[in-house]
Amino acid sequence: MKNLLASFRNGFRGIAATFRTERNFKLHVLAAVVVAVFGFWLNIPAGEWIAVLLAMAMVMGAEAMNTGLESLANAVHPEKHPLIRKAKDAGAAAVLIAAIAAAAVGGIVFGPKLWMWLNSLI
Repeated sequence: MKNLLASFRNGFRGIAATFRTERNFKLHVLAAVVVAVFGFWLNIPAGEWIAVLLAMAMVMGAEAMNTGLESLANAVHPEKHPLIRKAKDAGAAAVLIAAIAAAAVGGIVFGPKLWMWLNSLI
């Protein structure tokens, strides 16, 4: 039980550190809050909530992993190195792929509802 609590503590410490130090993580959290507000406003069904929550978690998880990779790479090899650059670029690519997929989920879930709402205003 002690190890389990330590694991949770470490995880929450990592979330806090990533939030404190990474501008992009803050932007992802802000986007998640905006998406959640839209989800409640549009009263999306449970299945769509699952897709939206998984997409948000995927992006923030990828950003946290990328931050860890960058920190480790900087500690191991602070100078510029082509392999470190390749690793950092791959980490950034993972975040970008997750963000594009999350945007697609958002478009699929929210697009038709927002379109109907906009049409109702006309």
